[in-house]
Amino acid sequence: MSNTAGGIGAKVMRRFTYDDRTALVFIAPVMAVLGLVAVFPIGYSFYISLFQIKLTRPNRTPFVWLDNYIQLFGDDLFWTAVLRTVTFTVMSVTAITVLALLAALLLNEKFPGRRLVSTILLIPWAIPYVADALMWKWIYDSGYGALNGLLYQLGFIEKYLVWLGDQQKTLPLIANAFVWKEVPLATILLLVSLKSIPQDLYNAARVDGAPLLQRFLHVTLPSMRTGFMLVILYETMISIRHFDLFFVLTEGGPGTASHVLSWEIYIETFRNLSFGSGAAMSYVLALVTFALAYFVIKILGRSV
Repeated sequence: MSNTAGGIGAKVMRRFTYDDRTALVFIAPVMAVLGLVAVFPIGYSFYISLFQIKLTRPNRTPFVWLDNYIQLFGDDLFWTAVLRTVTFTVMSVTAITVLALLAALLLNEKFPGRRLVSTILLIPWAIPYVADALMWKWIYDSGYGALNGLLYQLGFIEKYLVWLGDQQKTLPLIANAFVWKEVPLATILLLVSLKSIPQDLYNAARVDGAPLLQRFLHVTLPSMRTGFMLVILYETMISIRHFDLFFVLTEGGPGTASHVLSWEIYIETFRNLSFGSGAAMSYVLALVTFALAYFVIKILGRSV
């Protein structure tokens, strides 16, 4: 038996060159660390989702198989959170894509102060999300917020408003803070895509008599497909699982107006201490994110 195993091992090793074996030796520690800090937690969280684990009764953790997932899909609060997450994601990604495209088109032109504008544009990207949230919380404040002060001085409002206390305005206001933070990165991605368009395409369009709008619709936009794919893919994945702004600005309020899926996961796991159902909800969020990424790549990547 040992001779057979040794022969198989020798055959396997002969299939790899000396360089392959050397590379494997150097890569092995990195792969081991990745397996420990990434692969193992992912697998263990799925294992937890198959149990009814609640820290208020740590000695009773029955194996429930897929009951956590079944109960989740039958919970009205879960579907309400999904709807709010979809609303927030659509608002945010649409606004980010449009504003980033306009900013990229502007920065692609030559004008005095372009470098200064580019530098100013990058400032929101450099600010951490918690600092961003605290800044917008001050702006939205009902007592001394800059937004109320500006609108009052301009005569648009007669008294200071409680912006984050209005259930109809909460999601758009949080989306506004998210868009402000994410537009710079999206602009960079679209600007790189814009600068990679061959000038010959524009020259050929001008020779054919195409006006500016037609050149934009038939040359610029189709050539930026890769950039749009990256922006939509990245921003969708970030917005669908975003948590920081919801935690700092509203903590899910007012009422349940900003209870998105990431907030529900936090409530279920760290406030209700139900780690089993919280892990199940996290896996659903991860699978939805991967599915959306697949469809975005499949649809926008056809002609890339």
